[in-house]
Amino acid sequence: MRKRRLYWTLQVLGWSAYALINIVAQSSDPLNEGAEAVRIAQIEVLVHTPILFLVSHFGIRKIILARKWVQKDIAKIILPLLGIAIFVSIAVTAIVYLMYSLFQTFTINNEFFLEPSFLAFTFFILYVFWLTIYILYHYLESNNKSLKYEAAANEMQLNQLKSQLNPHFIFNALNSMRALVDENPGKAKIAITQLSNILRTSLIMDKMRVVDFNEELNTVRDYLALETIRFEERLQVKFDIDRDSEKFQIPPMMMQTLVENAIKHGVSNLMEGGIVEVNTQVENSVLKIQIRNSGQLVNGVVKRPKQGGYGLANTKQRLKLIYGEEASFKIFNENDKFVITEVRIPQRI
Repeated sequence: MRKRRLYWTLQVLGWSAYALINIVAQSSDPLNEGAEAVRIAQIEVLVHTPILFLVSHFGIRKIILARKWVQKDIAKIILPLLGIAIFVSIAVTAIVYLMYSLFQTFTINNEFFLEPSFLAFTFFILYVFWLTIYILYHYLESNNKSLKYEAAANEMQLNQLKSQLNPHFIFNALNSMRALVDENPGKAKIAITQLSNILRTSLIMDKMRVVDFNEELNTVRDYLALETIRFEERLQVKFDIDRDSEKFQIPPMMMQTLVENAIKHGVSNLMEGGIVEVNTQVENSVLKIQIRNSGQLVNGVVKRPKQGGYGLANTKQRLKLIYGEEASFKIFNENDKFVITEVRIPQRI
Protein backbone atom coordinates (compact mmCIF):
# COMPACT_ATOMS: atom_id res chain seq x y z
CA MET A 1 0.00 0.00 0.00
CA ARG A 2 2.80 2.39 0.88
CA LYS A 3 4.57 1.58 -2.38
CA ARG A 4 1.42 2.26 -4.43
CA ARG A 5 0.81 5.55 -2.62
CA LEU A 6 4.39 6.64 -3.22
CA TYR A 7 4.10 5.81 -6.93
CA TRP A 8 0.95 7.89 -7.45
CA THR A 9 2.30 10.74 -5.34
CA LEU A 10 5.44 10.95 -7.47
CA GLN A 11 3.43 10.64 -10.70
CA VAL A 12 1.03 13.45 -9.83
CA LEU A 13 3.68 15.73 -8.35
CA GLY A 14 6.16 15.12 -11.17
CA TRP A 15 3.84 15.80 -14.10
CA SER A 16 2.12 18.67 -12.25
CA ALA A 17 5.51 20.27 -11.66
CA TYR A 18 6.34 19.86 -15.36
CA ALA A 19 3.08 21.59 -16.38
CA LEU A 20 3.43 24.36 -13.81
CA ILE A 21 7.04 25.15 -14.75
CA ASN A 22 6.12 25.36 -18.44
CA ILE A 23 3.08 27.57 -17.82
CA VAL A 24 5.08 29.94 -15.63
CA ALA A 25 7.89 30.02 -18.21
CA GLN A 26 5.44 30.78 -21.01
CA SER A 27 3.87 33.60 -18.96
CA SER A 28 7.09 35.62 -19.23
CA ASP A 29 6.83 35.43 -23.05
CA PRO A 30 10.57 34.79 -23.57
CA LEU A 31 10.29 35.04 -27.39
CA ASN A 32 8.13 38.20 -27.35
CA GLU A 33 5.39 36.50 -29.38
CA GLY A 34 2.54 38.35 -27.74
CA ALA A 35 -0.28 37.48 -25.36
CA GLU A 36 -2.18 35.29 -27.86
CA ALA A 37 0.88 33.10 -28.52
CA VAL A 38 1.46 32.74 -24.76
CA ARG A 39 -2.18 31.67 -24.26
CA ILE A 40 -1.91 29.07 -27.03
CA ALA A 41 1.38 27.72 -25.65
CA GLN A 42 -0.17 27.36 -22.20
CA ILE A 43 -3.19 25.55 -23.63
CA GLU A 44 -0.87 23.17 -25.45
CA VAL A 45 0.94 22.39 -22.17
CA LEU A 46 -2.39 21.66 -20.47
CA VAL A 47 -3.34 19.41 -23.40
CA HIS A 48 -0.20 17.29 -23.71
CA THR A 49 0.73 16.92 -20.00
CA PRO A 50 -2.22 14.58 -19.16
CA ILE A 51 -1.38 12.55 -22.29
CA LEU A 52 2.25 12.18 -21.14
CA PHE A 53 0.99 11.14 -17.71
CA LEU A 54 -1.47 8.53 -19.02
CA VAL A 55 1.00 7.02 -21.49
CA SER A 56 3.66 6.69 -18.75
CA HIS A 57 1.23 4.73 -16.57
CA PHE A 58 -0.90 2.74 -19.03
CA GLY A 59 1.76 2.40 -21.71
CA ILE A 60 5.38 2.27 -20.53
CA ARG A 61 4.67 0.90 -17.05
CA LYS A 62 2.43 -1.87 -18.42
CA ILE A 63 5.12 -2.93 -20.89
CA ILE A 64 7.79 -3.00 -18.18
CA LEU A 65 5.64 -5.10 -15.84
CA ALA A 66 4.46 -7.44 -18.60
CA ARG A 67 8.04 -8.17 -19.69
CA LYS A 68 9.25 -8.27 -16.06
CA TRP A 69 12.10 -5.87 -16.83
CA VAL A 70 12.30 -4.70 -13.20
CA GLN A 71 13.55 -8.20 -12.31
CA LYS A 72 16.33 -8.26 -14.90
CA ASP A 73 19.86 -6.89 -14.95
CA ILE A 74 19.83 -3.17 -15.77
CA ALA A 75 22.55 -3.60 -18.42
CA LYS A 76 20.32 -6.00 -20.37
CA ILE A 77 17.30 -3.69 -20.53
CA ILE A 78 18.90 -0.32 -21.37
CA LEU A 79 18.53 -0.69 -25.15
CA PRO A 80 14.92 -1.98 -24.98
CA LEU A 81 14.01 0.90 -22.66
CA LEU A 82 15.54 3.46 -25.01
CA GLY A 83 13.63 1.87 -27.88
CA ILE A 84 10.38 2.14 -25.95
CA ALA A 85 11.15 5.77 -25.08
CA ILE A 86 11.77 6.66 -28.75
CA PHE A 87 8.63 4.86 -29.99
CA VAL A 88 6.39 6.33 -27.29
CA SER A 89 7.78 9.85 -27.80
CA ILE A 90 6.94 9.76 -31.52
CA ALA A 91 3.50 8.24 -30.86
CA VAL A 92 2.67 10.80 -28.18
CA THR A 93 3.80 13.63 -30.44
CA ALA A 94 1.38 12.41 -33.14
CA ILE A 95 -1.46 12.17 -30.59
CA VAL A 96 -0.63 15.59 -29.17
CA TYR A 97 -0.69 17.28 -32.55
CA LEU A 98 -4.01 15.60 -33.28
CA MET A 99 -5.33 17.12 -30.06
CA TYR A 100 -3.81 20.51 -30.98
CA SER A 101 -5.76 20.41 -34.22
CA LEU A 102 -8.98 19.87 -32.30
CA PHE A 103 -8.22 22.90 -30.14
CA GLN A 104 -6.95 24.77 -33.22
CA THR A 105 -3.74 25.82 -31.51
CA PHE A 106 -1.40 25.32 -34.47
CA THR A 107 -1.25 26.08 -38.16
CA ILE A 108 0.74 24.55 -41.02
CA ASN A 109 3.72 26.78 -41.90
CA ASN A 110 7.40 26.60 -42.78
CA GLU A 111 8.21 25.25 -39.28
CA PHE A 112 5.51 22.58 -39.33
CA PHE A 113 8.02 19.70 -39.33
CA LEU A 114 10.59 21.41 -37.08
CA GLU A 115 8.30 21.99 -34.11
CA PRO A 116 7.02 18.37 -33.83
CA SER A 117 10.59 17.09 -34.06
CA PHE A 118 11.66 19.34 -31.21
CA LEU A 119 8.59 18.32 -29.18
CA ALA A 120 9.25 14.61 -29.79
CA PHE A 121 12.84 15.07 -28.60
CA THR A 122 11.56 16.86 -25.47
CA PHE A 123 9.15 14.01 -24.77
CA PHE A 124 11.98 11.52 -25.27
CA ILE A 125 14.10 13.27 -22.61
CA LEU A 126 11.13 13.36 -20.23
CA TYR A 127 10.45 9.65 -20.65
CA VAL A 128 14.12 8.73 -20.26
CA PHE A 129 14.11 10.67 -16.98
CA TRP A 130 10.87 8.93 -15.92
CA LEU A 131 12.26 5.50 -16.81
CA THR A 132 15.49 6.15 -14.93
CA ILE A 133 13.62 6.99 -11.72
CA TYR A 134 11.15 4.10 -12.11
CA ILE A 135 13.74 1.41 -12.86
CA LEU A 136 16.23 2.62 -10.24
CA TYR A 137 13.52 2.68 -7.57
CA HIS A 138 12.56 -0.95 -8.29
CA TYR A 139 16.19 -2.02 -8.56
CA LEU A 140 17.13 -0.43 -5.23
CA GLU A 141 14.03 -1.83 -3.56
CA SER A 142 14.78 -5.32 -4.86
CA ASN A 143 18.41 -5.02 -3.76
CA ASN A 144 17.30 -3.80 -0.32
CA LYS A 145 14.98 -6.79 0.04
CA SER A 146 17.81 -9.15 -0.88
CA LEU A 147 20.04 -7.54 1.73
CA LYS A 148 17.30 -7.84 4.35
CA TYR A 149 16.74 -11.51 3.54
CA GLU A 150 20.49 -12.15 3.67
CA ALA A 151 20.80 -10.31 6.99
CA ALA A 152 17.88 -12.28 8.43
CA ALA A 153 19.42 -15.57 7.27
CA ASN A 154 22.78 -14.58 8.77
CA GLU A 155 21.10 -13.63 12.05
CA MET A 156 19.34 -16.99 12.22
CA GLN A 157 22.61 -18.81 11.55
CA LEU A 158 24.39 -16.77 14.23
CA ASN A 159 21.69 -17.60 16.75
CA GLN A 160 22.03 -21.29 15.92
CA LEU A 161 25.80 -21.13 16.36
CA LYS A 162 25.47 -19.34 19.71
CA SER A 163 22.86 -21.83 20.88
CA GLN A 164 25.42 -24.59 20.26
CA LEU A 165 28.02 -22.95 22.48
CA ASN A 166 26.08 -22.60 25.73
CA PRO A 167 25.20 -26.27 26.41
CA HIS A 168 28.65 -27.30 25.15
CA PHE A 169 30.32 -24.89 27.56
CA ILE A 170 28.09 -25.84 30.51
CA PHE A 171 28.83 -29.52 29.99
CA ASN A 172 32.60 -28.95 30.06
CA ALA A 173 32.41 -26.57 33.03
CA LEU A 174 30.38 -29.05 35.08
CA ASN A 175 32.92 -31.75 34.27
CA SER A 176 35.63 -29.43 35.55
CA MET A 177 33.81 -29.07 38.88
CA ARG A 178 32.73 -32.69 39.38
CA ALA A 179 36.06 -33.91 40.72
CA LEU A 180 36.24 -31.09 43.26
CA VAL A 181 32.99 -31.85 45.10
CA ASP A 182 34.39 -34.74 47.17
CA GLU A 183 38.05 -33.86 46.89
CA ASN A 184 37.94 -30.21 47.95
CA PRO A 185 34.48 -28.82 48.89
CA GLY A 186 35.91 -25.35 49.55
CA LYS A 187 37.31 -25.04 46.09
CA ALA A 188 34.08 -26.54 44.71
CA LYS A 189 32.11 -23.65 46.25
CA ILE A 190 34.46 -21.13 44.65
CA ALA A 191 34.12 -22.96 41.36
CA ILE A 192 30.32 -22.87 41.57
CA THR A 193 30.44 -19.10 42.18
CA GLN A 194 32.71 -18.58 39.19
CA LEU A 195 30.52 -20.77 37.00
CA SER A 196 27.42 -18.84 38.03
CA ASN A 197 29.18 -15.60 37.06
CA ILE A 198 30.05 -17.04 33.65
CA LEU A 199 26.55 -18.37 33.06
CA ARG A 200 24.95 -15.08 34.08
CA THR A 201 27.19 -13.25 31.64
CA SER A 202 26.54 -15.74 28.85
CA LEU A 203 22.77 -15.37 29.29
CA ILE A 204 23.04 -11.60 29.03
CA MET A 205 25.27 -11.87 25.96
CA ASP A 206 23.20 -14.58 24.27
CA LYS A 207 21.11 -12.18 22.16
CA MET A 208 24.03 -9.93 21.19
CA ARG A 209 26.03 -10.14 17.97
CA VAL A 210 29.10 -8.58 19.58
CA VAL A 211 30.11 -7.52 23.09
CA ASP A 212 32.74 -5.24 24.55
CA PHE A 213 36.17 -6.83 24.68
CA ASN A 214 36.47 -6.31 28.45
CA GLU A 215 33.24 -8.24 29.08
CA GLU A 216 34.54 -11.21 27.10
CA LEU A 217 37.92 -10.95 28.83
CA ASN A 218 36.23 -11.16 32.26
CA THR A 219 34.47 -14.34 31.17
CA VAL A 220 37.79 -15.79 30.05
CA ARG A 221 39.43 -14.91 33.38
CA ASP A 222 36.60 -16.64 35.29
CA TYR A 223 36.80 -19.69 33.06
CA LEU A 224 40.57 -20.02 33.43
CA ALA A 225 40.28 -19.54 37.18
CA LEU A 226 37.78 -22.40 37.18
CA GLU A 227 40.09 -24.61 35.14
CA THR A 228 43.06 -23.70 37.36
CA ILE A 229 41.20 -25.17 40.32
CA ARG A 230 40.74 -28.44 38.43
CA PHE A 231 44.25 -28.73 36.97
CA GLU A 232 46.06 -27.10 39.93
CA GLU A 233 49.80 -26.88 39.21
CA ARG A 234 49.37 -28.56 35.80
CA LEU A 235 47.90 -25.34 34.34
CA GLN A 236 49.70 -22.01 34.19
CA VAL A 237 47.85 -18.95 32.91
CA LYS A 238 49.33 -15.73 31.59
CA PHE A 239 47.71 -12.55 30.21
CA ASP A 240 49.32 -9.84 28.09
CA ILE A 241 46.51 -7.47 27.08
CA ASP A 242 46.97 -4.34 24.99
CA ARG A 243 45.07 -1.48 26.68
CA ASP A 244 43.63 -0.40 23.33
CA SER A 245 41.81 -3.74 23.11
CA GLU A 246 38.99 -2.34 25.22
CA LYS A 247 37.97 -0.14 22.27
CA PHE A 248 36.92 -3.22 20.30
CA GLN A 249 33.85 -5.42 20.24
CA ILE A 250 34.05 -9.14 19.52
CA PRO A 251 31.60 -12.06 19.18
CA PRO A 252 30.40 -13.27 22.60
CA MET A 253 32.01 -16.45 23.99
CA MET A 254 34.57 -16.45 21.17
CA MET A 255 37.72 -16.06 23.28
CA GLN A 256 36.31 -18.45 25.87
CA THR A 257 35.78 -21.07 23.17
CA LEU A 258 39.38 -20.68 21.95
CA VAL A 259 40.77 -20.93 25.48
CA GLU A 260 38.61 -23.97 26.16
CA ASN A 261 39.92 -25.55 22.96
CA ALA A 262 43.52 -24.81 24.03
CA ILE A 263 43.02 -26.62 27.34
CA LYS A 264 40.96 -29.51 26.02
CA HIS A 265 43.15 -30.38 23.03
CA GLY A 266 46.46 -29.11 24.37
CA VAL A 267 47.17 -28.87 28.09
CA SER A 268 44.83 -31.68 29.22
CA ASN A 269 46.61 -34.17 26.94
CA LEU A 270 50.02 -33.52 28.53
CA MET A 271 51.00 -35.43 31.66
CA GLU A 272 53.03 -32.50 32.94
CA GLY A 273 50.35 -29.98 31.99
CA GLY A 274 51.21 -26.75 30.26
CA ILE A 275 50.69 -23.05 29.71
CA VAL A 276 47.80 -21.02 28.27
CA GLU A 277 48.64 -17.45 27.32
CA VAL A 278 46.08 -14.86 26.22
CA ASN A 279 47.75 -12.07 24.29
CA THR A 280 46.26 -9.12 22.40
CA GLN A 281 47.76 -6.41 20.25
CA VAL A 282 46.20 -3.51 18.33
CA GLU A 283 47.73 -2.37 15.05
CA ASN A 284 46.14 -0.14 12.37
CA SER A 285 42.64 -0.41 13.91
CA VAL A 286 42.86 -4.22 13.91
CA LEU A 287 42.70 -6.29 17.09
CA LYS A 288 44.96 -9.36 17.06
CA ILE A 289 44.05 -12.00 19.64
CA GLN A 290 46.46 -14.86 20.21
CA ILE A 291 45.81 -17.88 22.39
CA ARG A 292 49.14 -19.65 22.91
CA ASN A 293 49.07 -23.06 24.54
CA SER A 294 51.28 -26.07 25.15
CA GLY A 295 50.60 -28.89 22.71
CA GLN A 296 50.84 -29.80 19.06
CA LEU A 297 48.55 -29.97 16.08
CA VAL A 298 48.37 -33.43 14.53
CA ASN A 299 49.05 -33.10 10.78
CA GLY A 300 48.22 -29.43 11.02
CA VAL A 301 44.74 -29.90 12.50
CA VAL A 302 43.22 -30.27 15.93
CA LYS A 303 42.43 -33.87 16.73
CA ARG A 304 38.72 -33.93 17.47
CA PRO A 305 37.00 -36.12 20.04
CA LYS A 306 34.19 -38.49 19.06
CA GLN A 307 31.58 -35.97 20.26
CA GLY A 308 31.65 -32.20 19.99
CA GLY A 309 34.73 -30.61 18.51
CA TYR A 310 32.84 -27.86 16.70
CA GLY A 311 34.26 -24.91 18.64
CA LEU A 312 36.80 -23.74 16.03
CA ALA A 313 34.44 -24.27 13.09
CA ASN A 314 31.79 -22.34 15.01
CA THR A 315 34.22 -19.47 15.57
CA LYS A 316 35.19 -19.32 11.90
CA GLN A 317 31.55 -19.23 10.81
CA ARG A 318 30.62 -16.47 13.24
CA LEU A 319 33.58 -14.34 12.21
CA LYS A 320 32.64 -14.71 8.56
CA LEU A 321 28.97 -13.89 9.16
CA ILE A 322 29.72 -10.77 11.21
CA TYR A 323 32.85 -9.38 9.53
CA GLY A 324 32.98 -11.05 6.11
CA GLU A 325 36.50 -11.06 4.72
CA GLU A 326 37.70 -8.33 7.10
CA ALA A 327 38.36 -10.79 9.94
CA SER A 328 40.76 -13.73 9.84
CA PHE A 329 41.33 -16.93 11.80
CA LYS A 330 44.23 -19.34 11.82
CA ILE A 331 45.77 -21.98 14.04
CA PHE A 332 49.31 -23.26 13.69
CA ASN A 333 52.27 -24.84 15.51
CA GLU A 334 54.64 -22.16 16.75
CA ASN A 335 57.31 -24.80 17.33
CA ASP A 336 57.43 -28.37 18.65
CA LYS A 337 56.00 -27.30 22.02
CA PHE A 338 53.37 -24.63 21.42
CA VAL A 339 50.26 -24.00 19.32
CA ILE A 340 48.96 -20.53 18.49
CA THR A 341 45.36 -19.69 17.64
CA GLU A 342 45.16 -16.22 16.11
CA VAL A 343 42.13 -14.08 15.33
CA ARG A 344 42.20 -10.65 13.71
CA ILE A 345 39.13 -8.43 14.08
CA PRO A 346 38.60 -4.97 12.52
CA GLN A 347 37.39 -2.05 14.57
CA ARG A 348 33.77 -1.12 13.88
CA ILE A 349 32.88 2.53 14.56
